Amino acid sequence: MSSPLRLVFAGTPEFALPSLQACLASGAQVVAVYTQPDRPAGRGRQLAASPVKQAALAVGVVVEQPQPLRDAEARARLAAHAPDLMVVVAYGLILPRVVLALPRLGCWNVHASLLPRWRGAAPIQRAILAGDAQTGVDLMQMEAGLDTGPVLLEARTPIDAGDTGGSLHDRLATLGAQVLDEALTRVLRGETLPARPQAEGGVTYAHKLDKAEARLDWQAPAAALARAVRAFDPWPVAEAQLDGERVRIWQAQALPTPATAPPGSIVAASAEGIDVATGEGILRIGALQREGGRRISARDWLNARRAPPAP
Repeated sequence: MSSPLRLVFAGTPEFALPSLQACLASGAQVVAVYTQPDRPAGRGRQLAASPVKQAALAVGVVVEQPQPLRDAEARARLAAHAPDLMVVVAYGLILPRVVLALPRLGCWNVHASLLPRWRGAAPIQRAILAGDAQTGVDLMQMEAGLDTGPVLLEARTPIDAGDTGGSLHDRLATLGAQVLDEALTRVLRGETLPARPQAEGGVTYAHKLDKAEARLDWQAPAAALARAVRAFDPWPVAEAQLDGERVRIWQAQALPTPATAPPGSIVAASAEGIDVATGEGILRIGALQREGGRRISARDWLNARRAPPAP
């Protein structure tokens, strides 16, 4: 290209940071970064900048924080940046058609699933909850539908038995940046990326997580409960009633042992874990957190129960 590719980046949480860095290092000119408005955070509920805003300001890139991009003034400001391409990664706001059509090369989206499976807000956790064997990232040419656009590039990764929502999040964030880097390199060389339409079958939706989902029902199979514990780490964290008290469960595994006691009953407790009967099989809890306490191992929980009361 005779002049640098003018690029606008739109993203908000930590997941978007590796992709932002890929854009900054690509040789394209990042003319502005769009991110959601500052939100109250922490115990003091003070306004806090998003991770993407902090990273952009640290390198001197212009930051824009319009609430709706449907606003005429916000669209005019975006047009004034004259972007050739807009890269969107976990931005959290819907782009109207007029915005999608504004950049010469349109808008790309880094999405954390193998489309058309898990379109929507929480693809990482939904893939773990469903017991998917693999997932990945798709670089998609955006269109008006929810994650319906054609795929430009794709990378896959297995979902390991020990993967949590947090570990898979981090791996996919890195993988997404790698896919984006490859795409930008090719476009900067003058290539046109082929766009593959998504398959019509196999569409699933990754609805936004709700804290109520994290309340475990002991009537469910142990395998499903173990997946929920992994998926909801680090947020919103699985919760359950255990021996009469509400606890948060951070680590658990399903055992093949048949359950003969009523669901929710503790059938064994040792340094190896707390074994709880479920609707199908046994769930062994390895790490948990009592109300107002810190995360502890099953061994520590058991020792606390055995300790004599303070005089």
